[in-house]
Amino acid sequence: MTFARYVFALAAVWGIAVLTPFYWLIDITGRRYNTPTQHPHFFYGFFGVALVWQCAFLLIATNPARYRPFMLIAAAEKLAYIVTLAVLYAQNRIAAVDTQAAWPDGLLGLLFVIAFLRTGQRTP
Repeated sequence: MTFARYVFALAAVWGIAVLTPFYWLIDITGRRYNTPTQHPHFFYGFFGVALVWQCAFLLIATNPARYRPFMLIAAAEKLAYIVTLAVLYAQNRIAAVDTQAAWPDGLLGLLFVIAFLRTGQRTP
């Protein structure tokens, strides 16, 4: 369970560190595509929901055995972002460089599944 604790705690800290600055970087975010200020409810709503997920990761880290079922939901959260970027890229709606943002989520999603599997293994 130590592995799961570290994975989910690290994911939460990483997510908070990466997501929080976007609240102040709305102008930078809009340089390549339509400015988020045209749809602030989507922009801030996305980051609000994403930050709440970091709280869920912290909760899972407190007691991985108890919250084990949520590990798969957390992995699905990561997969949803990866699939979204893959579809947008396949439709030529985003550039290849924009898909790079999926790599950390892909790694974390894989680690979440590994944590799920390892947490299910009971030691005698």
